[in-house]
Amino acid sequence: MGRGRVELKLIENKINRQVTFAKRRNGLLKKAYELSVLCDAEVALIIFSSKGKLYEYCSSSSDGFVRVRSQSDCVGVMLKTLERYQRNTNSNTSQSSEIVAFDVEDETYQDYLKLKARAEVLQQNNRNLQGEDLGPLSVNELEQLENQLEVSLKQVRSTRTRYMFDHLTELQQKVHKLSEPRRQQQVDDHRRKIALQLSWQEGEQRRQQQQMDEHKAEMALQWSRQAAEQQRQFAAYNHHINASASERFFQPLECSPSLQSGNSLSNASNMMNSAAPVQNLLGFFPGWTL
Repeated sequence: MGRGRVELKLIENKINRQVTFAKRRNGLLKKAYELSVLCDAEVALIIFSSKGKLYEYCSSSSDGFVRVRSQSDCVGVMLKTLERYQRNTNSNTSQSSEIVAFDVEDETYQDYLKLKARAEVLQQNNRNLQGEDLGPLSVNELEQLENQLEVSLKQVRSTRTRYMFDHLTELQQKVHKLSEPRRQQQVDDHRRKIALQLSWQEGEQRRQQQQMDEHKAEMALQWSRQAAEQQRQFAAYNHHINASASERFFQPLECSPSLQSGNSLSNASNMMNSAAPVQNLLGFFPGWTL
């Protein structure tokens, strides 16, 4: 029976890994040697172990297929092979660059053609929107153009209305900012005017109150003067009455009784009439009249 298929993964066992590396390394070098001899091919092989040890082979060696760093005869051949590899690589790179550049130019040209066609379509649509070149259009295309114009008109009107509203709001804010100091000045002037009116009214009220107080004091003084004058007159009248009564009491007896009684009645009547103003002025009756 043949061996099963080996799974390609890292060998965990260190010893098994080293044995496998040696076997596969020798087999690879042998294959490179056989390829160079059988096919007259220029072969260069470089192998580094996990510990950093170098193994190499070049097609010009004939003493064996394993070459190490100490063997200097393989170094020159290896360098020539590497230079040849580098030249071929640069050449391929330049060719690849030319191919890529051509592809880029072709792609750019294709993009240019697409953009040109799109620009032509947009120009045709613009002319149609302006009412030009409408002859080749069908009925459906004209209806679509009409709908597009209506939608565009609505958007334009909506945008214009929004801009006008924003502008109006901005103007109102500016007017408010400009009129605010004037309005505040008017309010301050009105407040000062009201304060002056209140102050004047308070002063006028105080002046009227002062006049009323002065008038009351003057009236009280006049009343006191009148009362004093009336008391003086009443005292003088009482003195006169007392004096007259004394004189009549001491008159001669030979006087006529009828005349004396008539005179007494006349004098009493005069006394009553003269006492009436005093009663009216002072509001009381003399004691001798009771």
